[in-house]
Amino acid sequence: MTQRIAVVTGANGGLGETMCKALCDQGRKVIGTYLPTDEENAKNWQQQMQEQGYELAIYPLDVTDYDNCCSMIATVEQEQGPIDILVNNAGITRDAPLKRMQPEQWQAVLRTNLDSMYNMCQPVFDAMCSRGFGRIVNISSLNGEQGQFGQANYSAAKAGIYGFTKAIAKEGARKGVTVNAVSPGFIDTPMVRQVPENVLESIIAGIPVGRLGQPEEIARAVAFLTAEDAGYITGTNISVNGGEYMS
Repeated sequence: MTQRIAVVTGANGGLGETMCKALCDQGRKVIGTYLPTDEENAKNWQQQMQEQGYELAIYPLDVTDYDNCCSMIATVEQEQGPIDILVNNAGITRDAPLKRMQPEQWQAVLRTNLDSMYNMCQPVFDAMCSRGFGRIVNISSLNGEQGQFGQANYSAAKAGIYGFTKAIAKEGARKGVTVNAVSPGFIDTPMVRQVPENVLESIIAGIPVGRLGQPEEIARAVAFLTAEDAGYITGTNISVNGGEYMS
């Protein structure tokens, strides 16, 4: 069997890095994407990954731009080979209570976190179906399941991922293409550690397992869903949140 090619968007973030490592450990040829404005940091990150024994290619990508997504995918498939695995991980927050949320805050989050699902999946989906194999994992969020004060935009986008995931899972089911979501809870990343200590303590107090999740715990869920023998799992969501929300 030829080596499967896996694309991870937002690869050089806290969660993206561990996903890339897990997919490399799974024997995949990993392609990471980064914001075009972040090239220097991305190249430094790629070098650090190589020093840790993880070889991967990186490509600039604006997930809000459909044409850019199509162009990047075409370039990857020309230079690396057909994309078998896609992990839609890129995302942003622009938090504000609804009464103060500006249209640009709403639109930026919806375009990055939800429109990107279409922008990345649509150009690869038909080819996956034609080849008879595909694994798509869309990263949603605990706050897409339960909602969150000050995140009407983020919660709406992340909740929308579930409907999108289920719809295209049905389209790919008989073609060997599985489509699933993973919903992280509060994970121990640099972004979460920037939360004031007293606030973070109250967050942890509300998590039944009594701690933050680790990025590797999200990556394991992604690797599980992208495995060769995961073909009977599709249209579902794995919540990795320490029991904070039980649907």
